[in-house]
Amino acid sequence: MEQTITRADVLAEMETRETADGRRRYFAIQFYKKDGELVTLNRARCCGLRMNMTDNRTRGVQQVDDHGNAIGHIYPVSIDNIRSFNNVRVKI
Repeated sequence: MEQTITRADVLAEMETRETADGRRRYFAIQFYKKDGELVTLNRARCCGLRMNMTDNRTRGVQQVDDHGNAIGHIYPVSIDNIRSFNNVRVKI
């Protein structure tokens, strides 16, 4: 049977920005953009957006390299379009 995680658990993990020892928390995520394109980020972090993320049901995600430096731009991700988180399928 395939492992699954609930969307609520994904959002809770994304909001936890540091581990207990103070290190930055990173994750792998796969999501659909507004135009239907599938985006896969093997190492990413959660970051802010210039909008009310709760009202718009979005989160900001940015890809990072092995040293934690930002790569590219911030993706606004609809919480309804998250496909997998840390290589585990997300269910609503």
